[in-house]
Amino acid sequence: MDRFELKGQRLTALCVLGVVLFNYPLLAIFNVAATVFGIPVLYAYIFAAWGLLTACMAYVIESRD
Repeated sequence: MDRFELKGQRLTALCVLGVVLFNYPLLAIFNVAATVFGIPVLYAYIFAAWGLLTACMAYVIESRD
């Protein structure tokens, strides 16, 4: 298995993870009337999940593995 095929598989897995993170059941869990540092929990979750996915994609793309 060459490098590019492995990166493609990892990026596909991250795409599936993104679909799961932004799908209804998980979003419903965080849709509560509370705040985290003054930010609604749902918005904080969306921003954190987006940042995590972006960081993981950057790591996969930049890795020399």
